[in-house]
Amino acid sequence: YLQAQPNVTGTTLKIGVVSVHTALRNCRATLKFTERLKAEQEKMISEENKLATDRKALQDSLRVFKPDSKEYMETFQKMVQTQSMLKALQETNPLRSKLKQMQWTQKIYKEILRITKELAAKKGLTLVLAADEPEFPFPRYEELVMTLSTHKVLYNNGCVDLTNEVIAQLDKMQSQLGM
Repeated sequence: YLQAQPNVTGTTLKIGVVSVHTALRNCRATLKFTERLKAEQEKMISEENKLATDRKALQDSLRVFKPDSKEYMETFQKMVQTQSMLKALQETNPLRSKLKQMQWTQKIYKEILRITKELAAKKGLTLVLAADEPEFPFPRYEELVMTLSTHKVLYNNGCVDLTNEVIAQLDKMQSQLGM
């Protein structure tokens, strides 16, 4: 007869968990980065709005000049240049913001991995898993599918949660992170 579960002797695994999203989102350096990025985005929007206003004013002033006049051509050229600058900013500003966000996330994620490794070694943990809770409801189907394919730790009672310690370490090194 086979036993349903053999007796396991020897060492048991000491497992820890870290909520990477919580650590990333709640550390002071990220909060400051988010404030700075928001201010930059507001400045970008303000610049776009100014160009849109300038373009509209130039477009309105075209009505004053005769189409075959020198002033008309100069104003038309300025309007087209302003319109081109506006379009370029509208295309590049969101990409620039996303790139900065991606670079920042990678930088902090590397630090989270490093800190987690150090804390796990100090605590004698054999394994540390990412344990991020999904946020319901999902705004888009794609996000639900992504969560289903990446959310692997469904239950972790009894595991050592290192999340707050990781955040504390990130907060200690805030000045080194460029904030």
